[in-house]
Amino acid sequence: MKLRDYQHRCVEANLTAFDEHRTVLNVMPTGTGKTITFAETIARFSLAKGVRAMVVAHREELIRQAVQKIKAVCNVEAEVEMAEYRADEPHMYHRSPVIVSTVQTQNSGQNPRMRKFDPYEFNLLIVDEAHHATSPSYRSIIEHYQENPDARVLGVTATPDRHDEAALGRVFDTCAFDYGLLDAISDGWLVDIHQQLVEVEGLDFSACNTIAGDFNQGDLDKAIKHESVMHGCIIPLLEIAGNRKTLLFCTTVATAERMVEIINRYRKRSVAFIIHAGTPRDERRELLDQYRAGEFRVMVNVGIATEGFDEPGIEVVAIARPTKSRSLYAQMIGRGTRPAQECVEYLGDCKLAASRRTIIQTSSKPSLLVVDFTGNCGRHKLVCTADILGGDYSDEVIAQARATVMAAPGAACMTEELRIAADEVEKQRKLRRNVILAKAKWSSRVVNPFDVFELAPHRERGWEQGKRPTDRMLRVLEKAKISGIDELTRAEAGRLVGELVRRWNNHLCSYAQAKLLRKFGESPECTMKEASAKIDAIAKNGWRAVRNVDVMA
Repeated sequence: MKLRDYQHRCVEANLTAFDEHRTVLNVMPTGTGKTITFAETIARFSLAKGVRAMVVAHREELIRQAVQKIKAVCNVEAEVEMAEYRADEPHMYHRSPVIVSTVQTQNSGQNPRMRKFDPYEFNLLIVDEAHHATSPSYRSIIEHYQENPDARVLGVTATPDRHDEAALGRVFDTCAFDYGLLDAISDGWLVDIHQQLVEVEGLDFSACNTIAGDFNQGDLDKAIKHESVMHGCIIPLLEIAGNRKTLLFCTTVATAERMVEIINRYRKRSVAFIIHAGTPRDERRELLDQYRAGEFRVMVNVGIATEGFDEPGIEVVAIARPTKSRSLYAQMIGRGTRPAQECVEYLGDCKLAASRRTIIQTSSKPSLLVVDFTGNCGRHKLVCTADILGGDYSDEVIAQARATVMAAPGAACMTEELRIAADEVEKQRKLRRNVILAKAKWSSRVVNPFDVFELAPHRERGWEQGKRPTDRMLRVLEKAKISGIDELTRAEAGRLVGELVRRWNNHLCSYAQAKLLRKFGESPECTMKEASAKIDAIAKNGWRAVRNVDVMA
């Protein structure tokens, strides 16, 4: 199977990280092929060495998905250790080099089933949906396989909440690859996201309590389940969504059943159905097949369509289950970010991001619409699309984009609003910085490398907090002759290394050239040849600034 460019970069980053770290994290949004990427990592890190790999996840859907992708990528029939399915039984003639198992099964029994597997036979443990890895059940599995000192652990997740990030930093030594949702949209692999907020009269979250960082489920359901509130959600949703395939998230089964009834009554036919954890497995599969085939237009669900559910035809995601959890919100809207099935084949053949974006924009599903129902939030801050698209954007940028969309009368493109907000915040930051620099005396002693490269500050991710730059990072920065690197955090060092790599790849001027250019008020965004010409002109002018220099003369 041919990997996409970012998937190839992710695998290479994993193999490099394994040289220095025992536990490594990958962050990739839903729909970008996390399973394919970790399958390729298995092929190159384990199978190529004749060693086994273990994959653990917490849902049957994820187990089945992993088995399929491992077969496609590695040409290996992975064995399953789950409930009645057992791998490595004595009667088996063949032992697969890859085992796929549930977290629950690994921990089951007085003598946990993971004990049947010798850690020294496995050099790689894959932890799917790794944002759960901080829980005791996951930690016990990691500790078991790390009894082998040569084993590596790779965690993959689409949705590390900001509150989870610091905890993940205690489980994983490093994040080898962080591919943001905004990156995937800009690169033309996922659809753009539009947001529409619907103010519902009588919807009041102010009395809801918070447990473990999110709403108390009972309090939340009380706020939603009033008859007038449910009608206040459904009427505008049906008008906004029209005939587009819609996924509606609800608080409880009882409320979801009532919403299905209301939708079907307004539509005067059965266009909506409910699915939840208690839906029998066979019935669930049949309903999902009917939904994919277009026999139903609205799926109303309670907590079941968040992880491991794929349906590219979803065009509208409606949140009647508000949350304060970025992780949960990202899982919900991630169900609708995949492009239409009709254009997936063409996307893989395109090398240019602009071409891929054009294919998506001219398809039957040019974007995803996220509909949030809002009311009196009181002290609570609800998550919206700005929070999950924000990635490395500062809180100031996210807050500004969020406020713009909340004030919009209809749907707004959140990715575009974030760019506009980022440009405005950066413009103001540069004005403030230039005032400071005008008052300061430039010398090589006091130059800030971020100012030299005109880099805006990025948010430090939780898993990086308190961690020092790696030896590899320090070697790259030393080679570039950047001073003061001992004072850098890992996040700052990574930002500078990324900028240096970008400059090398695009033949832009070196750090030393950029530092000299900035001293005389010139932009560092030029090639090495152009920088040399500018510096020569400044030198000929007695080391005084030269305006309007024709560097090609």
